[in-house]
Amino acid sequence: MDLRLHKVEMPRGHVALTISGSKSESNRWLILQALYKNLDIDNLSDSDDSDHLSHVLKSEESILDIGHAGTAMRFGTAFFASQEDREITLTGSDRMKQRPIGILVDALNSLGAEVSYLEKEGFPPLKINGKKIQGGKLSVDGSVSSQFLTALLLIAPSFENGLQLEIYGDLTSRPYLEMTVDILKQLGVNVNFSSGNKVVELASSTQKVNELIEVKPLHNNAITNALVESDWSSAGYWYSWVAMQEVGYEMSLSFYQDNSLQGDSELVQIYKPLGVETVFVENGIRLVKIDQQLPDMVMLDLTNEPDQAQTIFATCLGLGVDAQLTGLHTLKIKETDRIEAMKTVGARFRESEITTTNDSIKLHFKTPSSFNPEVTVDTYQDHRMAMAFAPLCMKTELIINEAMVVTKSYKNFYNDLNKVNVRITEI
Repeated sequence: MDLRLHKVEMPRGHVALTISGSKSESNRWLILQALYKNLDIDNLSDSDDSDHLSHVLKSEESILDIGHAGTAMRFGTAFFASQEDREITLTGSDRMKQRPIGILVDALNSLGAEVSYLEKEGFPPLKINGKKIQGGKLSVDGSVSSQFLTALLLIAPSFENGLQLEIYGDLTSRPYLEMTVDILKQLGVNVNFSSGNKVVELASSTQKVNELIEVKPLHNNAITNALVESDWSSAGYWYSWVAMQEVGYEMSLSFYQDNSLQGDSELVQIYKPLGVETVFVENGIRLVKIDQQLPDMVMLDLTNEPDQAQTIFATCLGLGVDAQLTGLHTLKIKETDRIEAMKTVGARFRESEITTTNDSIKLHFKTPSSFNPEVTVDTYQDHRMAMAFAPLCMKTELIINEAMVVTKSYKNFYNDLNKVNVRITEI
């Protein structure tokens, strides 16, 4: 379905929105719930990704299709590899079959798992013959995806000998790994996350271990109820929305906390220079547009917050602020090549100069420019393309192609846009 977001003339303020539970936290707890059956989860994410993961974990089918859900593919691969005598095929969408998973498969197989490729080497679909994994010591490259590391850590408490995970290379998206460790500790797992100080010999090279995570076996969980905080990644779209309003505009979001596990809570600091103040209140936050002189350029290393790249880029595009965003190498292997998608769609809004590399995007305005009267946002099967650019309906009329892709992470997004007075019609 394609949707038209009409240009907003009079936005409605003082709106209170309730955001679904964090997809990242929910997916971690779902794996742990599958391992420890007496665990309940409150405020679980209603995203397609979490729905897919929950479904495959409960399914007794031999062929499991997780669609576009990359987290479900990675976490599910590790989980089923550790389920003794369970034989399945794990597959997904055409795009999923283009997303590499070789590092995780190699790591699991080196621990005694039996995972093989059914089509292209290094990519889904996978044939998994579940084994009882003893655990032990493992060296993994941390520069590709923190989800590979998290997938291993989540099942490590079920290993008879636990896991000593040596991480070499520059660690990507560290806050997501810290979230995993914290959640494991909440469950009662004995986990130690420390800096490495050794060199490991690999098949083709010598690497320095930068991080070491030790996980001890867990037989009985310490808690039976887990509470998921609302999703900070989803809050980013509303930070962008507020940034484009007049001074004094306010809105409230539930349920958020000051001591969040989620790396995207860095939004509080990122959006201050763009005129958005965050006030923590009971059960949530209040976003306020304040009188703030905009910077000439926003320069951010988003290695730890890559999911906010599209949102911040769109905000700067809307405000006419130059931007240089780096640390984006993981975006090349997401639902689409997000770097190139930002460049293609961003160029349609107004006259600007957009340049990219494999891990960065730069936005520059040579002179002040007006917005084109109507802009088409191609989503490329990527939920964040639709939601990141949606707040630009404050500046011009939008056509969002394949608009319902947002259900992957935020099912009520368009309903919430209606609440702030965005008029939406089907095309």
